[in-house]
Amino acid sequence: MLASSFLGAFNGSIAKILSSSIPALEIVFFRNALGVIIILAMLKHTPTNIDMKNLPLLILRGVFGFIAMFLFFYTITTIPLSDAITLNKTSPIFVALLAFIVLKESLNIYKITALLLGFLGVVFITNPSGVNFDYSYVLGVIGGFFAAAAYTTIGKIKHIFDSRVIVLSFMGMGTLFPLVMFLLAPYLPTNPLIKEFILPTQLIDILLIAFMAITATLSQWFLTKAYSSPNISLVATISYSIIPFSVVFGFFLGDGLPTLLKIIGIFFIVIAGILAKKNS
Repeated sequence: MLASSFLGAFNGSIAKILSSSIPALEIVFFRNALGVIIILAMLKHTPTNIDMKNLPLLILRGVFGFIAMFLFFYTITTIPLSDAITLNKTSPIFVALLAFIVLKESLNIYKITALLLGFLGVVFITNPSGVNFDYSYVLGVIGGFFAAAAYTTIGKIKHIFDSRVIVLSFMGMGTLFPLVMFLLAPYLPTNPLIKEFILPTQLIDILLIAFMAITATLSQWFLTKAYSSPNISLVATISYSIIPFSVVFGFFLGDGLPTLLKIIGIFFIVIAGILAKKNS
């Protein structure tokens, strides 16, 4: 999980660099398309069986993962790296909330506290004064919701599918959906999320895309292996190491250090995420 967090923050910083010349949807496409090739090569070398009966769950994991990733990469291109990553880490809070609403699970004191702290954390990070509010922060929170759905699905299929197959479902959907969106882009109203495909021509962009695909695939594999372990609470706690990593990378990319209110917001969300996993 620690390795996955470091690589995740590192990939976020590469995406932020690429965003100056490549749209977020295109970054998602290249990141996943090259990752699919890598995973398929691994599966060809060491094949595994696929349980067709549970294929819909595998596909659902891929869909949820794509939506979460797309919104995550879009927010990286528009707001500070540490803000985007912290909002994405609201996922454990949404898991607790969905379990209460959908599964009718009871809320203990830990989860109630987590929901309150998580809400306050989001408020502090998204500019409590309301001045120059960026709707990208809302998309970041929605991305956290879909990340929660994706992680929950991993828990359902981790004993059914090889971790490489689970990663493949995620990256496969992350390749297919952008292709469809590229084809539809000329017929849709102009918007910042869906843009027409433009082939990268700068050598530095091509090299960064290739490097990002390799490290992103490793990060996803580490993440899937981590969440397949029996000690989920420890894994979830360690996953918050991605936030300090992102603060450091973001600083060197020109984001500057977080304000005091944002530091408080980050602290609240980290504590909320840990509490949300307690006794779950």
